[in-house]
Amino acid sequence: MSKYVKGLLEAELKQKIEDNSIEDFLVMSLTGISGTDNNLLRGELKKEGIGLMVVKNALFKRALKSHDMPDAAEMFEGACAVAFGGDSIVDIAKQMVDWQKKVPTLEIKGAFLEGGILDSKSATALSKMSNRAELLSQLVSTIQSPASNIAGAIASPGGIIAGCLKTMIENEDDSENQAA
Repeated sequence: MSKYVKGLLEAELKQKIEDNSIEDFLVMSLTGISGTDNNLLRGELKKEGIGLMVVKNALFKRALKSHDMPDAAEMFEGACAVAFGGDSIVDIAKQMVDWQKKVPTLEIKGAFLEGGILDSKSATALSKMSNRAELLSQLVSTIQSPASNIAGAIASPGGIIAGCLKTMIENEDDSENQAA
């Protein structure tokens, strides 16, 4: 490949990193995956807003260095593909682990997350974490719990007093009916 073509490819990779705001990504090997499985994988990932691109290591390493992510370059050995996008890196990891069960030849090599590198085991462990939507629902329920407890505590004495008054009125009505 000529220097000119390499320069064009590198510029395109830099542009993709910039256009897609790629900050966190998962690195994997798609070696041994059939064309059908590859198309199904890409289609399903696209529905989730996750991008997948096979990269030339040397060119992608240079593109990463120009975007202040030189540490991520360490992961690029052998055939590599990069998955990015989605709501979070956790969603990407969950999708790829699910696909790894369907297509055992898919290999997760690692992840780049908030400026740090995760090895294969840690990247796979991301799939067991709660994603953004799950964390938000947990946060909302945590915030609502004390408020509902306070409301219950405030309403409870009033309900007890009302119940006592009702019982006293009923007892008084019963005693008047028996006297008559």
